Amino acid sequence: MSVDISELYPKIKAEIQKVIVGQDEIINQVLAVFFSGGHALLEGMPGTAKTLLIRTIASALQMSYGRVQMTPDLLPGDITGSSIYREDMHQFEFHPGPVFNNFLLADEINRASAKTQSALLESMQELNVTYGGQTYNLPEPFMVFATQNPIEQEGTYPLPIAQLDRFMFKIIIDYPQADVEEQIYRQHHASSFCHDLSESGIEEVITPEDILAARDIIRQTFVRDEVISYVQMLMTATRNDDALLSGGSPRAGLMLLMGAKSLARFAGRDFVVPDDIKESFLPGLRHRVVLSPSSELEGFTTEDVLLRILETIDVPR
Repeated sequence: MSVDISELYPKIKAEIQKVIVGQDEIINQVLAVFFSGGHALLEGMPGTAKTLLIRTIASALQMSYGRVQMTPDLLPGDITGSSIYREDMHQFEFHPGPVFNNFLLADEINRASAKTQSALLESMQELNVTYGGQTYNLPEPFMVFATQNPIEQEGTYPLPIAQLDRFMFKIIIDYPQADVEEQIYRQHHASSFCHDLSESGIEEVITPEDILAARDIIRQTFVRDEVISYVQMLMTATRNDDALLSGGSPRAGLMLLMGAKSLARFAGRDFVVPDDIKESFLPGLRHRVVLSPSSELEGFTTEDVLLRILETIDVPR
């Protein structure tokens, strides 16, 4: 089965934009993660439409959707599922949790305990759940969207770097520009706060089979040797920069390449160019590198360091 991603992508985006206003770059990044088979971490202040964005994408892509509010008292079984004793059958029966959806929203993941975070992240890595000696496969395609509030807010538990590394992109959702915010008010002031998507006119423009076929095509996107060398030099630069305590791993480089492949296909190309790498660099690395204490004291951010690295590494022609 073959699909034309360059034709399908604008159709999907047009449906999402019936609800989500002025977030072109964020939509691009989220869809790049999805079509690459990865998971996304979204960070932003409450009220910046993180949940609405994910619900809207699920609706446009015909994906089943589950949501978990990650609170400190949440247990791993509240995500993965648990066994309930059936009196009529005299045996335990496994009841799947919300992780058994195509899209799972783990809302405010940094408010849950480390044990619960680990249970979710294990499902992301293995794409199955083991309970009572039985293994249950998750649906395909499967993607986790985790949202978090900035860590300076009270009551949050930052994810360890090893767990953050399982997310392909960390996507920052900031407050909208003034003209976009006015457009949001005009478009949504008369609608209910629950945002009933059935009233938004979103049409289903893709099937699960199309998605799996698109993923296969994206994996086959050509990357020339010079671009691979460019990625390797970027990773090495993050490891050798004194402003960073730890740099990007080989996994980070692979995730960077996968995101760039999706962006290339969205643009109608069957090959990756350096600009695709540069577009994926910040969302792909900002959660995988750690600032040195001296850089933090001097007021630098990971974004500052990564942008400087992008400027210093020669771009292949």
